[in-house]
Amino acid sequence: MKLQFPKIKIPKFKIARGDSPLSTKSKEMKLHELRPAKGATHKEKRIGRGDGSGHGGTSTKGTKGQQSRTGYKRKMAHEGGQMPIQRRIPKRGFNNVLRIEYKVFNVGQVDHLSEKYGIKEFSLENLYVNGLISQNDRVKILGNGEIKAKLAFKVNAVSEKAKSVIEAAGGTVEIVK
Repeated sequence: MKLQFPKIKIPKFKIARGDSPLSTKSKEMKLHELRPAKGATHKEKRIGRGDGSGHGGTSTKGTKGQQSRTGYKRKMAHEGGQMPIQRRIPKRGFNNVLRIEYKVFNVGQVDHLSEKYGIKEFSLENLYVNGLISQNDRVKILGNGEIKAKLAFKVNAVSEKAKSVIEAAGGTVEIVK
């Protein structure tokens, strides 16, 4: 008696040249085969290895002088013996270290700002939250313009004219240190 097995059709795969997993020309990327693009890297210039290298003798540093020595560091604003520009230009003016800088708001701007940002109290915290001043800024109110809104002001400084305009409109002024 003869055993008969069912015929199974085995598909024949065409393996293109270089696609075999055993082939070295596989298109699969491997970490150990990574290389920089051609022309992206250059041979290191070996300095001070004799005249035959093309970079011997003075080793591309020119002749003599401080810059040809090892350990040379260029001094900031050094002009090679010429009087440096910061010494040639005359000094003018005076910077007072005790000066107090203010962010200034005119009374005429206050109505517009209170409508735009919904401010009921014109204080340092509200101005900072709305991005009108920085955290450490001081605020001064000046009296240029008119105000219609009845607002409470808590600021670092107020001019006399601004104070009278604010109080005439029904607002209050408090000086914060």
